[in-house]
Order: sequence, then C-alpha cells, then structure tokens
Amino acid sequence: MTDGAGPLAATPPRRVLLKLSGEALLGDAEYGIDPGVVRDIAREVRDADSEGIQAAVVVGGGNIFRGLAASAQGMDRATGDYMGMLATVMNGLALQDALEQLGQPTRVMSAIAMNEICEPYIRRRAVRHLEKGRVVVMVAGTGNPYFTTDTAATLRAVEVHAQVILKATRVDGVYDADPELHPEAQRYSRIGYTELLSNRLQALDATAVSLAMDNEMPIVVFDMTVPGNIARAVRGERIGTLIAGEESR
Repeated sequence: MTDGAGPLAATPPRRVLLKLSGEALLGDAEYGIDPGVVRDIAREVRDADSEGIQAAVVVGGGNIFRGLAASAQGMDRATGDYMGMLATVMNGLALQDALEQLGQPTRVMSAIAMNEICEPYIRRRAVRHLEKGRVVVMVAGTGNPYFTTDTAATLRAVEVHAQVILKATRVDGVYDADPELHPEAQRYSRIGYTELLSNRLQALDATAVSLAMDNEMPIVVFDMTVPGNIARAVRGERIGTLIAGEESR
C-alpha cells in the first residue's frame, strides 16, 4: 500500500473541520486535560489559520467522561451521553483559552444552550465566524444522546460546507487490522466508504461514515502525536489515510 497524490494534494482546503478526541488532550495523564498538549494543538491550529485556512473544531469528552462506558456499568445511556456532552464543553473552553492566549480569535458554540459560557450553535452564525477568520470550536456533540462526536463532526462539516474532515488520532491512519494486536497489519493510504463499513474497520462509527458517504465528504485519519501533523493536515498535505469514494490502496 503506497502513498500517492490525491484530490487534496493539489489545492489545500480552504475550510476544514478538525475532529479531536477527548483522549487527545490527555497527554501522558490518565484523566483530565494536559495544558501543554492543549497549547501545542492550539499553536498548530493558529499557524494554519494565519495562512487563511478557515478551521472549525469538534472536540470529544472521553478524557473526562464517556457515556457509553457509564451505560455499561448500569447508568441510563441518555443520562451518560448528556454528561459526556458537558465534558466536551470543558475541553472546548480549554482549547479556546489556549487559542486566545496565542492571539487567535475563537468562538465556542454549543449544541446545548449554556449562554453564560458559550454561544448556541447556529449554522449561519458559525459560517460567519469562519468567514471572519475565527476558529469555531463546536461542543456538546449533536445535542442528542446516542450519537458520537464522530457523527457530530461529520454533521457539522456538512452544515458549514467544509472541504474535508480531519480526524486526529493516536495512530497514523486506517489499518486492515488493529496494529497494536497485529504488528503485520497494513495501512491504507486511501480507502472507500463502503469498504470501510463492510470490513468493520473501527476508524469511525458507522453513522458518521454513512453520513460522509451520502454527502461525499472526504475524511483524513492521521496521527496527531507527531509534531506538526495537525498543521500539515489542515494545510492539505497528504498524510495518514484518506477515506473517500470507493478506491482503496
């Protein structure tokens, strides 16, 4: 499986949506937010934005609370998911603070109303913020239980007419098997939506992939732990795995 030039290589995307898992903010800690990691992420987003690329960010909350795990221990799933949504708000505020300390105008927009600390998510307002050069951090998922932040990221990307979703993870792309369990696993440089779904590869949840496929929204899965990779992905450099169309290699 070899890397090759793709549709994102020629022209860097003008508007992107960066999906950060809550675990991305952990650093070496087991729980909570590592301010140093948040500053590093903010610096890369700021640098890309300074080049004229409009960046929206959807952040998860798994570093603080995960509704699905709580449900497995007996908590009502909807209650657990709402608690997870509140965790994403804390992460979003931390990212906003780091960005604004770097001089980058930022707005946090929530799918659940909490006007004292962030704006309500309104699609047209989010687009206007992006057009004015503000980074928009979108929190509280879709505002509904039973939907992951992967699905929220895909929905928001479609709504604000992003050119690509950039899913920042701790692995360098999509593999044909779990690389931690199978060292011989092969990484795809590109894979189609249908193949991803049919092979049940756990890069994103099925709802997010189906929504991306219906709207022809490309997704890049890449390793955010490599310094500079977030900025490279935002600029449109070819890294990780591209999920788009039906071609795979």
